[in-house]
Amino acid sequence: MLTLVIVLLAIWLVLSIVGFAIEGILWLGVIGVVLFVATAIIGWIRRNARRA
Repeated sequence: MLTLVIVLLAIWLVLSIVGFAIEGILWLGVIGVVLFVATAIIGWIRRNARRA
C-alpha cells in the first residue's frame, strides 16, 4: 500500500510540474497539486490508523 501511495505522489508531482511549466495547461498543475495533497493526506491517515 505504501508503494502505491509513493507512486501516486510521484505521478501527481510530475503532472503539477508539467502543468506549471506550460502556461496553456495551468489547470493540469492545479489538479496535480490537489491530487498530491489528497493522496498525501489519505496515505498519512491510513498509516496512522495501521499503527493504532
